[in-house]
Parts: sequence; C-alpha cells; structure tokens
Amino acid sequence: MKVYKTNEIKNISLLGGKGSGKTTLAEAMLFECEVIKRRGSVEAGNTVSDYFPVEKEYGSSVFSTIFYAEFGGKKLNIIDCPGADDFVGNAVTALGVTDAGLILVNAPYGVEVGTQNIFRTASSLNKPIIFGLNKLDGENVDFDNVIEQMREVFGNKIAPVQYPVATGEGFNAVIDVLLMKKLSWGPNGGKATVEDIPADQMDRATEMHHALLEAAAENDEALMEKFFEEEELTQDEIRRGLRLGLTTNSIYPVVCLSAAKDMGVSRLMEFLGNVVPSPDEVAGTPNKAGKEIKPDANGPVSVFVFKTSVEPHIGEVSYFKVMSGTLKVGMDLDNVSRGSKERVAQLFCVCSGQIRTSVDELQAGDIGAAVKLKDVRTGNTLDEKGCDYEFDFIKYPAPKYQRAVRPVTESDAEKLNVILTRMHEEDPTWLVEQSRELKQTIVSGQGEFHLRTLKWRVENNDKLAIIFEEPKIPYRETITKAARADYRHKKQSGGSGQFGEVHLIIEPYSEDMPLPDTYKFGNQEFKMSIRDTQEIPLQWGGKLVVYNCIVGGSIDARFIPAIVKGLMDRMEQGPLTGSYARDVRVCIYDGKMHPVDSNEISFRLAGRNAFSEAFRQANPKVLEPVYDVEVLVPSDVMGDVMSDLQGRRAIIMGMNSENGFEKISAKVPLKEMASYSTALSSITGGRSSFTMKFASYELVPADVQERLLKEYAEKNQED
Repeated sequence: MKVYKTNEIKNISLLGGKGSGKTTLAEAMLFECEVIKRRGSVEAGNTVSDYFPVEKEYGSSVFSTIFYAEFGGKKLNIIDCPGADDFVGNAVTALGVTDAGLILVNAPYGVEVGTQNIFRTASSLNKPIIFGLNKLDGENVDFDNVIEQMREVFGNKIAPVQYPVATGEGFNAVIDVLLMKKLSWGPNGGKATVEDIPADQMDRATEMHHALLEAAAENDEALMEKFFEEEELTQDEIRRGLRLGLTTNSIYPVVCLSAAKDMGVSRLMEFLGNVVPSPDEVAGTPNKAGKEIKPDANGPVSVFVFKTSVEPHIGEVSYFKVMSGTLKVGMDLDNVSRGSKERVAQLFCVCSGQIRTSVDELQAGDIGAAVKLKDVRTGNTLDEKGCDYEFDFIKYPAPKYQRAVRPVTESDAEKLNVILTRMHEEDPTWLVEQSRELKQTIVSGQGEFHLRTLKWRVENNDKLAIIFEEPKIPYRETITKAARADYRHKKQSGGSGQFGEVHLIIEPYSEDMPLPDTYKFGNQEFKMSIRDTQEIPLQWGGKLVVYNCIVGGSIDARFIPAIVKGLMDRMEQGPLTGSYARDVRVCIYDGKMHPVDSNEISFRLAGRNAFSEAFRQANPKVLEPVYDVEVLVPSDVMGDVMSDLQGRRAIIMGMNSENGFEKISAKVPLKEMASYSTALSSITGGRSSFTMKFASYELVPADVQERLLKEYAEKNQED
C-alpha cells in the first residue's frame, strides 16, 4: 500500500439516525474500492462493520467502525458511527479525529430527530457537513419536499449537487448539476453510465447548476468575480469553492444515493475525495497547553489514541490519529499520559479490525492501528523523545440513564469491577462510580439501550451474571430554623471511664449571613462570644460552619476537634434518612468535662448526639436532586410528552420551536427520571430525544418526605 501524503488524506465521519443506511453504505464503499469481493447485508449479519456478537444480536451498530478506501488517488479514512442516540459518544469521538461529517438522511422519512441530533453534535464541533440523501428507491419519497424540509431545519446552506430523475422503485438515475451530466445505473448498480442531460431535464438542471455555482462562488472573491463576469465556473473551480465553503460551514452539499442498490456510491466517493478538506486545510488541534498543532509530516511524531477495543481473534487493538510527524514501524514512543514507553512493532490500516493492511509508515493526519501495545488506553498521547504534546480534546455529553449493578454471586464483585473498568476504556460514555454515599456501583450511559448493551456483553462475553437495579437517590438533609440541644455522654466500667457534655445551637447556613450573636429559646437568651471559626466545605455540596463559643474553660480547646468529628459523623449520615446533611452552622457554647474520664471519644459521641437532637428540633427537611431537562419532540406528540412530564412532578420552564421540532424545557426530580428514556421512546415512537443536567437540590414534597422517613425507620428496625 502506498504511503499517502497529508494532502491526499480525507478523514470522514459517517453519521445519521438509526436506520438511515450507514452500515449498508460502508459495505458498498468497500465493495466499490475492491477491499471486499461481495457485499454483505445487515439482515444477513455478515457486514464488515457490524461484526461483534452484540451487534449481530441486536441487528444494529453498537460500536464505531474504522475503515479506509483508496479511491481516485486519495485515501478516505471513514469512521462508521452507530445511529442510535444512545451511542452518540462514538460520533463525538469520530468527529474529534475527522475533518468532515457525511450525514445520511433517510429519504422516505425526511429529517428525523436522530438526523437533527447528529447535525447538532457535528455543528457544535464546527465540522464541515455533507448530506447523503439515501434510500431514494424507497416508497413515498418526495425529493423536493425533503430538500425543503432540510432547508427549514438546517437553513439555506443546503446545496443539492444532484437530483433524482425518478424516486421509488424507478430510481436508477440522477442529474449531477456539478458535472452537468446524467448518471444512470443498471439493476445491480456499480459504475454509472454517463450521458448528456435529456432535453426535458435541462431547464431544471440549469437552474440548479446556477444555484450551485453561486453557492460555491460566494466562498472566494476571485471565484465570485469570475462568476459575475462569465456566469460560469470550471468543475475544479466549483470544487474549490465547495471545499472553501465546507471549511467555513457556509455550505452543506447534498448528494443522492441508494446504498442498498450501490447506486451513486462511486460518485459519492469521488465527490468526497475532491471536496472534503485534507487535514492540512483545516484548523490545527489544540494540545493541553493550548498550542495549535498542525499536521506537519516533518514535525515531531505525536499520536493520539482515540479508540481501543478487543477484537475477535486479534486481541487488543489501539486506533490512533497521527497528529504530527511521520510514524514509522519500530519507533519507540513515550506514553505521556501514563508515563510509560511503547515500541510500535507493527502498523496497520484497518477495515473494522477484520481486514488489516500492513504499512511501514503513516504521515501526519492519517488514521491507523497498532495491536497489543503494552500500556495504552483510550485518550492517551504517544510522543517521540523530545516532544511534549498531549491531547485531550474529546468532550463527551453528560449521561442520561443510570443503573446500580451488582453480580449475582457476591464473590464476583472484584471481577465485575475489572470488567467495567475495561469497558469504560472501550467506550468512555459508559461511566462507572463506586458510590460510597449510596453503597452501590453505579453505571451511567446515554440511554436504556446503551446500558442494556453493557449488560449483554458482561453476561455473554465475560460469562458473569449481573443484576441491574434502580439506583438509590442521593438525597440531602438540612434544617430550616435554629434549635438548641445538650447531651452528656457518661460511661463507667471499672478504671477510668468516659465523660463528655456538649451544649450547642444549630441553624441553617447561607452565604453572607451575619455572625451569630444572640439566640432566644423560650424565656432564655444565649449570648455568643466567638473564639474560633471553622468553615468546612462538604464534598457533597454545601458547608458545615462551626463556631467555638466556649467561655470560662468549661471544655478544653483540645476537645473541640473531637466534637467537630462528631458533628461530621452526623453530617455524613443525617438523622432523618441517613443521607448527607448540608448547610448547617453550629455554635458550641457550653459543656462539662471530667479531669480523669474526659477524652476525645467521649466528646465525639457527645457532640454527635447533641447535634442529632438539635437537628430533629430544627424543622429538618429532605432535599432531592433536580435536573434541567430539555426534550426535543415532533409537534404531534407534544401534548402526550407534556402530560408525562407533569406526571413526573416536572415544572415546565418554557416551550419553543426549534428547526421543525418543539423543545420543552423543564425542571424534573432525578427520582422521576429513572426510566424516562424508555418512556419517551415509547410515547413518541423513538422520534424524540432529551438532555439532562444537574440544576440544584430542592425540598421534597411533604408526602414524599414522610414516606422516606418511614422507609428509613423500618430499615433501621430490620437492621
């Protein structure tokens, strides 16, 4: 295989909603450039892309697939990403290391929520976008209507490069308004027959050709001047204008396809090779130090590992992009992320891990793979000696679905942790947390399907039976008024005993509140004289503020730290539900000690119990985590979605239209979001999506608090 220079490389993410035909298109591309001899199908489960057992089980992509195609003197590195929104992390990774996104639109359905979601992701990363209008041979396809819908959703940047002569079963030809030729195919697709445009199509073709010329010329002053003077551009000039427009996101070309019939695939690959910008034509990638690194083949060697996976019959494969320099077989590199060293014994260009082509070197901007590196993880940077680049530019969306996980056999807990750690390294959007607060292992992901896939793999690949449960909610406890309590701890059991007495006042804490002065409980006043202050920021949010107001030496200063430890014991296990407490300030104003029996443990226990008594008298409340939720829905199901949200104790914050869909903004308690992704999919037939982000802790309703207290009391009785 030839060594491709940076300007001969095109890195492309293959994107689209579920069912748009990405895997089928990938198969046709590989067939067209003769990497495979026959095309597989999703239905038969024999495609190059979907080859993992879990993908065959579900009949859809779960992992991104990297493949290359040599076409027209260019090397197209393509990353085929899953269409389900649950696996958006794959698309985020792919877009991070590629220079353009090819988004497939399912022509019979037009712009779906999945299409809009992936467009939003690509746009947020400022990536050039090309649309492939696929399945034009499907039923009830109205090309003009779909283009109009795309303009409504994505704006007037939509620029058709082709249009079909007919759609549905009769689809077998397009008018290419860049080439100004008719391309037609036989029943088996493949190489197109190129003909002159028929007379009955010439007026429409000329009009669309003129619109494409204008869209391309707008991106370059010289092209614009020539267009105004001559009203014509050469094909190369049109391509240059399109390429410039792509790099500035000012144009979204649209091409026509039937991937299943291999119609338009070769032309698509030619178009991608001609108009997608090369790595050296786009902005460089910032390293951790903020320096922009351009893909210079003569620069220092730096490699970013964006994906690791365990491939059948191969073992661990590390997929990487050469960020700088020329990587050669036999090079020794420093893993700057882990402080280890690696020797690159072999280099490959790959097609899904199944088809590997050995190469001697890869230049800056290229994508390749290495097998069985010793100590490499996803997100690591490998540099040659003397180079200090390190990259961390891929940012994943927040999770939307959580489950507590445990093995069926408790003795397998450590084994499960090892498996989950490995799976997180393969897919960083699977998050794993050992929650000390909840005493559960929590796995988080992008949706129910995402975590169901994790469960399937653990049980089928690693042969470990596990149980998914609804995770506990991280409630918080606080108080709403001041209260006073005292407690004497006294214990005598022969020899020296234990004695400690603590008097304290607690009240709600808020920022910028005045220092404590005088408190009145009943007919008694308590004047505070502050000797010392401790502000303790709590890991779980909020603060504990402790004032030492002891006068007259009733408690030695050496026992104050022990009392504070007792207070923290109760802050870590609140008196109401055992949840973390927050935002409390405490004045320790009096107490007693014994010259022989007083010690640290005595005052720790006295402080803890005095705090518990005061807490219960201070009108305590339970707080619950509330999230900002945004739901994107088609207008015809908006009412059903609204009703469902209101049934989840949601507070609707606003509604507005966004590119053909309705967006609902709401605040929803986390407790009510446990199975929301499944419910939303059921209500809308999979046509909606949502995001959620932690907002604040808010008081739970009185009936919910009463139930939580009752459950905690019953649990303590059982224990």
